[in-house]
Amino acid sequence: MSGGTALLARAIFDGDRLFPDSALLIEEGRVRAIVPVSEIPCDAERMDTQAALLCPGFVDWQVNGGGGVLFNETPTREGIRAIAAAHARFGTTTLLPTVITDAPEVSAAAAQAVAEAIADGDPAVVGVHFEGPNISLEKCGVHDRGFIRPLTREDHDRLARADLGTVVATVAPENASLEDIRTLSRAGVHVSLGHSNADFATANAAFRAGAQSVTHLFNAMSGLHHRDPGLAGAALSSAHVYCGLIPDGHHVHPAMLDLALRAAGHRRITLVTDAMSSVGHADDRFELNGRTVVRENGRLTIADGTLAGSDLDMMSGVRIMADACGAPFHDVLRMASRCPAQMLGLHDRGHLRPGARADILALDAERTLLSVWIAGDRQER
Repeated sequence: MSGGTALLARAIFDGDRLFPDSALLIEEGRVRAIVPVSEIPCDAERMDTQAALLCPGFVDWQVNGGGGVLFNETPTREGIRAIAAAHARFGTTTLLPTVITDAPEVSAAAAQAVAEAIADGDPAVVGVHFEGPNISLEKCGVHDRGFIRPLTREDHDRLARADLGTVVATVAPENASLEDIRTLSRAGVHVSLGHSNADFATANAAFRAGAQSVTHLFNAMSGLHHRDPGLAGAALSSAHVYCGLIPDGHHVHPAMLDLALRAAGHRRITLVTDAMSSVGHADDRFELNGRTVVRENGRLTIADGTLAGSDLDMMSGVRIMADACGAPFHDVLRMASRCPAQMLGLHDRGHLRPGARADILALDAERTLLSVWIAGDRQER
């Protein structure tokens, strides 16, 4: 095999190892190999990226909106396209459009829009995240209480649709029984616990029943206490549970970011943005379920001060996490790419080993994003 393109950089991080002074060979949208510069095939097109580092594109499983579009308000194929385009500018090459608790017809429309995006071959969209409505009233956060309810047969049928790709369902044991969790898990749905006041024992029972992760660790869940570790404690102490974490500087204190990383490590912490429509857009106000959300100093709230998602893009989240924890930068990159890809069962994403889809980021020495490739195609920024 010959030809293709050789991307040159001072170093390449493949998701596991660092290769200095190397070239990344890509062909037909896939990674072919990482080779020393001296071994670049003579018929390959050389491209000097001017980058200090090439690394895998980011994988974000909690994206509510971007580019002025909120998925709940625009649950359409066009809405997904706009959201994906907005986040690609910040390094997210794979995502799950996320619809939060809403009227049944909104969830149904969101499911259909994702099915159409997957059928169309949208390169960024691999599935959907339904965050609610089967969550706790006590820990509902900004979710509309009027739509919260127990899991029904109709919910199960929607979540288990075969045309939705990878499905994540955020549920609470208060409104989704252990049998519900078992049934969903057996149907191939990735069950994540969140927006729940479950105690330590209840959370562990749900993990044994098939729940595999928690949604935005520490936020909207029973917290750590020395006599009742709560859902947060159950997640951190369960070796097989993935923990979504929003590193925006508002949802989680830097000390708790560091604590989570020390407890769970970079193989179980998955960075998420929980991004709303404001990401990549100038407007500081938007509507969610008839309520006005205001952006001020990068913080999104409704009138009573409740946090309403985030204004975070993943590239910024990586930098914040690295600065807050003093962790090796490559470990933080793993939390935004390799780890979430593994959590979602995406074997060709989150790494740059041979056969991976060529989702690539070029960063300079200051951790600024220079260029983005999705499936080998360089994106306009």
